Amino acid sequence: MHAANRGDQRAYARLLGEIAPVVRGIVRARGGALGAEGCEDVVQEVLLTIHLKRQTWREDAPLRPWLYAVTRHKVIDALRARGTRVEIPVEEMAEILPAAEGVDPFEAHDMERVLGQLDPRAAQILRAIGIDGDSTAETGAKLGMTEGAVRVALHRALKAVARLRERMIE
Repeated sequence: MHAANRGDQRAYARLLGEIAPVVRGIVRARGGALGAEGCEDVVQEVLLTIHLKRQTWREDAPLRPWLYAVTRHKVIDALRARGTRVEIPVEEMAEILPAAEGVDPFEAHDMERVLGQLDPRAAQILRAIGIDGDSTAETGAKLGMTEGAVRVALHRALKAVARLRERMIE
C-alpha cells in the first residue's frame, strides 16, 4: 500500500489481487444474508472505496484494521439498504399456498366501503344491478326511474367508482 500510494501501478495491482480474496471472505462471513450476488456487489463497493479513499490510510498504521473497517462499513450499508424484508418469488409459493376455494372474505367489506362513499341513489343502483342481478327495468321500477335514467345513473356511478379506485391506489 505504501508503494501504491506513491504511484507504483504494479504494487497497486498486486495489492488489489491480494486483498480481494480477503475482502470477499469478510463480506461472505458478515453479509451472508445478501446472497452471492449481493456479496459480490459489496466486494466491488469495497474495492472501489479502497481505490478512492486509499490516501486516508495512515502509513504508520497497519493496513488490515483499516481494510476490515472499510469492509465492515460497506457490509452494514448493504444490509441497511436491503432492510428486513425477505423476498421470495411468488412462483415458488404458488403450489405450496394455493388460494382457498370460495368467495374472497374481504370482497364484501371492500365493496361496502366503496359503495358507502357514493351518493345513496348511485349506491342503490349499483347494488340492485351489480350485486342483486336486477335488470335496468326492475331497478327503474323499484326506484321510480325510467330505464334510460337508470342506465345513465349506472354509467355515472361506475365512473365515480373508477375515480374512487384510482384514489385508493395512489
